[in-house]
Amino acid sequence: MKKILCVVETPYRGTLEEQDDATLWLTHSLKNAGSNMGVLLRGNAVNYAVASQDPAGVVIGKLSIEHPVYPQKNLLKMKQAGIPVHVIREDVEERGIPLESLVKDFELISGSELPNLFSQYDQVWHW
Repeated sequence: MKKILCVVETPYRGTLEEQDDATLWLTHSLKNAGSNMGVLLRGNAVNYAVASQDPAGVVIGKLSIEHPVYPQKNLLKMKQAGIPVHVIREDVEERGIPLESLVKDFELISGSELPNLFSQYDQVWHW
């Protein structure tokens, strides 16, 4: 079975109907169907790794979002299902995110480690 790494660089933009990031949902679904998956967060998507996010209470005009997306919780469920989650350290630092605010179960890697990480997978899907 091929190993697939999903590189998430563009974070969820959201709609009022969605309750999940489509890329994370697809990755988890493929894992549940027997695929060998991994996730790499880079660029603005490293914000997904911040542990204490709480999007509840978001209101747009008179409409409140009843089912907000909690990407860090979705990623933790994926990690518990056996999907490795990697986060680019330089992208976190570039955005001023304190390293201690990240979910501890995710692996911080340097951008210089990407060739090694990519070589561990048969396919790399960039979102």
